[in-house]
Amino acid sequence: MNWIALRMLTGDKAKFLGIVLGLTFAAMLIAQQGSIFCGLMLRTCAQIEDITGADLWVMDPNVSFVDDVKPMIEANLYRVRGVEGVEWAVPLYKGQGRAKLTTWHWAEPRPKSPTSPRTKVQQEIIEQVVMLGLDDETLVGLPRKLWVGDFRDLWRPDAIIVDRVGLRKLFPGQGGESSTDPEFLKSFLGRELEMNDRRAVIVGICEASRTFQTFPVVYTTYSRAKLFIPQERKPMTFVLAKTKPNESPEEVAQKIEQATGLKAKTSKQFVWMTINYYLKFTGIPINFGITVVLGFLVGTAIAGQTFYNFTLENLKQFGALKAMGLSNMRIVGMILLQAAVTGLLGFGLGVGAAAWFGRATQGGELAFYTPWQLLPITGAAIVLICILASILCVRRVVVLEPAIVFRG
Repeated sequence: MNWIALRMLTGDKAKFLGIVLGLTFAAMLIAQQGSIFCGLMLRTCAQIEDITGADLWVMDPNVSFVDDVKPMIEANLYRVRGVEGVEWAVPLYKGQGRAKLTTWHWAEPRPKSPTSPRTKVQQEIIEQVVMLGLDDETLVGLPRKLWVGDFRDLWRPDAIIVDRVGLRKLFPGQGGESSTDPEFLKSFLGRELEMNDRRAVIVGICEASRTFQTFPVVYTTYSRAKLFIPQERKPMTFVLAKTKPNESPEEVAQKIEQATGLKAKTSKQFVWMTINYYLKFTGIPINFGITVVLGFLVGTAIAGQTFYNFTLENLKQFGALKAMGLSNMRIVGMILLQAAVTGLLGFGLGVGAAAWFGRATQGGELAFYTPWQLLPITGAAIVLICILASILCVRRVVVLEPAIVFRG
């Protein structure tokens, strides 16, 4: 009977492909939009994940997420160091600076002519940057990977390290956004920028996680970061702390909050605090949720309508099987087998198309991340579509009279 069910399913290839394509579209849309949503949420907390070595983030009590900068007085650093269970604590500056530089590029002649010479044109660039000021002695918070240069060069005068992707904004048209060739990236070492009327020299190119903001990321020391930004009374943004061995970070965080009145979170807690802020106070979940729901409804409509028409055209065959003594449960099993086969094909093709899309856009502006939990969620949605598409078909076949096969 299973072989007969499959032969009935693939007998009309146009309707069979219509069902599979409807399920493929639904699976692809759910997986793709879900992956983009997860990618965006990861970008909101990328800088928390990039900073390693510290167990706790200490901040102003009113901070809601990582980019919610509320500076503190530097005396809070010593208060945190005095809390029982804290092994060490260092300052971290995080904020936005303004980089200014002058570059040269070749301008095409107008009108264009093979004999017309090109001219070299001066271009002034003013770009917002995300500045991270690391502890002067320990440099806690350094990026995970350095393409060229040496981290110790940050102790040199006026030194900064810039992320590789940020080069495309600071030096547009020079290929820094896509190249990972160390020899090419070395050409940017020693170039000078101006921040807050002070000289800054690039001593390294690093790899930093893409953030929700698209600004270049600049690393420097904490004392130098205070010079690269307009003077403020409260320059310190966060305190990074390490707990002593055998101490629970969660318990030490509570001690810090009780002793100082500041907010203290583990890295994991700070990540989820940032994600929850974007989920609660932005329209991102609603926008992606609407797209996913529309994909589900469209997939249900296409697959359900096509599957129902397919069942109507095969009523005589089902009636003949019932006339030969086949039970309703056996026929229902045949319909469910047909739905399962089309569902598996649609799920596989849809998830495969979404994975191909993510691979094709890897390294670009689009955020794309597929956690394993998204696959069973997509599978459950396809199963639900198949169930909804099968309900009307099952009901029509169960109430079918076997005598229909003998009618004209």
